[in-house]
Amino acid sequence: MKFFKKLILSTAACLLIFGACSDDFLSPDPKSFFSPEAVYVDEAGFQALITTMKTDLWNDFYGYGHPIAMSHGISDLAVTMASADLRAHLTPNDQAAPWPTLDFFDDAYEYIRNANVLLSRIDDVELEPAVRDRFVAKAYFFRSYWFYRIVSTYGDVPWVGQEAEGAVLDYQTYSRSAILNKLEQDLSWAEERLESGRMTDGTITKAPVTHLLAKVHLANLNFEDAEAAASRLIEDASFGLMTQRFGTTASDAARNLQWDLHRSENKNLAENTESLYTIIGRPDVSPSSRSPSLYTNRQYSPSYWKILDSAGNRWCNWDSSVGDTLGIGNADVRTNHYWHYYIWEDNQYKWNTTPDERRGAEVNWVEMEDIQGCHEGTPNFGENFSMQYYGSLIDTFDTWYPWPQYKIFLESPHSRLPVGDQGDWYLFRLAETYLIRAEARYWQNNMGGAADDINIIRERANAPLITAGDVDIDYIMDERARELYMEEARHNELSRVAYIKATLNRSGYSLDNFHENNWFHDRIMRVNDNYHQPEPIWRGEVAHIEPRHALLPIPQRTIEANTQGRINQNEGYDGAHRNEPPVETID
Repeated sequence: MKFFKKLILSTAACLLIFGACSDDFLSPDPKSFFSPEAVYVDEAGFQALITTMKTDLWNDFYGYGHPIAMSHGISDLAVTMASADLRAHLTPNDQAAPWPTLDFFDDAYEYIRNANVLLSRIDDVELEPAVRDRFVAKAYFFRSYWFYRIVSTYGDVPWVGQEAEGAVLDYQTYSRSAILNKLEQDLSWAEERLESGRMTDGTITKAPVTHLLAKVHLANLNFEDAEAAASRLIEDASFGLMTQRFGTTASDAARNLQWDLHRSENKNLAENTESLYTIIGRPDVSPSSRSPSLYTNRQYSPSYWKILDSAGNRWCNWDSSVGDTLGIGNADVRTNHYWHYYIWEDNQYKWNTTPDERRGAEVNWVEMEDIQGCHEGTPNFGENFSMQYYGSLIDTFDTWYPWPQYKIFLESPHSRLPVGDQGDWYLFRLAETYLIRAEARYWQNNMGGAADDINIIRERANAPLITAGDVDIDYIMDERARELYMEEARHNELSRVAYIKATLNRSGYSLDNFHENNWFHDRIMRVNDNYHQPEPIWRGEVAHIEPRHALLPIPQRTIEANTQGRINQNEGYDGAHRNEPPVETID
């Protein structure tokens, strides 16, 4: 069981403290010099472990096929190109390539293990009480982050709250609500012990803890507490939405605030008071300290470079000045008409007339018809792209659709291909805090208050304002998509709302048959036209998604390795008939 392996010392901590690590580092019997007893003996040792936990966050947003991109591919906004039929690919034994639908489960527990090592060993060392509590608070934050991600992705899962001593083969499944209750306790404790304000060096302060606590309260149906936590953060004078041009791009008159807000070099600036916590992934550091690539260009934009001209040759290509500007897309997250067009329309405006800068500003999006052929040898050199030379419209699926360049484009100084290399990335920003509070108010029937919070975001984007009568859960999720595309774990947000509706028995939903009937699936089928086409869309597959996919399957390899206990499988997947009632409380 990968996630129950006891690795004595993480690579990042080893490099930080000792400068280099031998190949023996991952061996079953590591040298005593690298043992925990030799490392976690003072404040520096625990600080190294905190550094490791910070770099663990890379694995949610960085690397090809990362979990956040996966979460968009299995949602209302897109379809996963390589594994369009989720019935065939999303199983306890098979990953829906290129996504880590199984590996993410194991990997998250590896990151949780790092937090548990600190929590289990911190009292073996004499530290000032305030210093000790800050370490614990930060470890609680990181552990809570990963547990929140896995319960939102997989539902009921094992609770692992301490460092494992030797092989453990008797893990049990805990209920999602039991784990959320524990996260509320831990984050509330941590919030009281961390300093206020914002740091630009990756230090965990009170702000990201409060933000995560608000998300956990919302998921756990504690709507009043969610609103209160969000309000504490919104009212903190250290933070505020960015409403004026700023950063390294502020002087570019051809751009706008949205462009500034999403440039990687601007995300962690001291003047960016909207950032609650930004993951640091700089391209200008040594290779040993460099994060993986973000692959934004590659995963989120189409394969425009494959479009053919009238002679049957590529009209343009990525290895050109156009490629330097647009990147090299692969359509892994193949978005739909709902995201491209309908979500931006209202009674007043169409998608191409809206004043909303997140879509209406021409400099922020790339429309296929505006790309010009760039190969001088092509008979259509300099002409705008057209579909007229396609043999079949099916061929356009991965090559022809618009995309939000202001969010997606990232330079690639360390890659031969313009895939989108390193850069700082938002983990949490204040815009989401407003939308969390808006939803908390919605569930409490405060539609006016919800509209007020949504309008703060919309006003900043120069979008038409709404009224209380416009607010429902679909509108809130639309606004989250408009504001937080590529930042939120979209699958998790849909699943969370589905759980809330089922728990409250709203709209005919119930926890009793959640895997057969839920809001997650109904919304996707209502708005995601990628699942409405009967033709094969990729590699001969018909795109298909089912209600059970509101939760991903638990890896079968993990279930089988836990020989002395029971890790449940999610309903609707093979093996669920052997489930036992989950544990409902955490000591």
